[in-house]
Amino acid sequence: MESVGNEITHEFRFFRVHRDGRIEKFIPTHKIPPFNDPTTGVQSKDVVISNKLPVSARIFLPRIIDTTRKLPVLFYIHGGAFCFESAFSPMYHKHVASLAAKANAIAVSVEYGLFPERPPPACYEDSWAGLQWIASHANGNGPEPWLNEHADLNRVFVGGDSGGGNITHTLVVRVGSIGLPGLKVIGAILVHPFFGGMEDDEMWLYMFPTSGGLEDPRLKPPAEELSRLGCERMLIFFAENDHLRGVGGSYYEELKKSGWGGSVEVVEHQGEDHIFHLMKPDSENAIDLVNKFASFIVHG
Repeated sequence: MESVGNEITHEFRFFRVHRDGRIEKFIPTHKIPPFNDPTTGVQSKDVVISNKLPVSARIFLPRIIDTTRKLPVLFYIHGGAFCFESAFSPMYHKHVASLAAKANAIAVSVEYGLFPERPPPACYEDSWAGLQWIASHANGNGPEPWLNEHADLNRVFVGGDSGGGNITHTLVVRVGSIGLPGLKVIGAILVHPFFGGMEDDEMWLYMFPTSGGLEDPRLKPPAEELSRLGCERMLIFFAENDHLRGVGGSYYEELKKSGWGGSVEVVEHQGEDHIFHLMKPDSENAIDLVNKFASFIVHG
């Protein structure tokens, strides 16, 4: 019986499935507590967004120099193929803290549900709940003092990498379709985003059996959805050697043809692979990516 249970029925890029239903992930997820960085002056803490779903987030507050000046807000959605990584991991803590410092923005990095414990659409719904939670601070009486005291909710940016880029797209579409009173999304930042049209489609469909299949708009955004993006500007990062470069490029081309009234900017780093900026954050191109990401917020 043990040998039957260990038989592999599915194998994908990031996990395999055994006949007994066991999911074996190839990449572990590590988490660290929040801390204050004396070098950059960025403070961080964890907050509960919803006990019902459940959803939480790590908030980053840059050094406050002028208490009368409100700061833009970055809502960040981490990558990890919808099945691993965390807003609380060392890699994402460092990355989002650096964005908060460079952009002089409050960053809210959402901790959403992952497959298999909470398979899609949890990642989409949890992230939407996070954006709604930010909007609840519109009148300065929300649950989080940092947002009440320092956030300019007329300058909100939504961004993420890989699977988080995919979720970013769906959130901005939802804002454009049904609205979100209490905040204004100025820009969206997609870093090496995942969309349908390559071998990882089967993995997404396995994780999300209730999806609409290969034509699901979260996998293959239709033109009428692209035309409703609820932001004014978009910045898309590509890496030349990324396995997602092709599908990201297709998204960009379809966006340009969709009739969307906003402006889109593209930055491509030659000779780099998927999420290179997270794997080697001190490299020249990684620093360039963070600088351009931050500049997009600063000049928003």
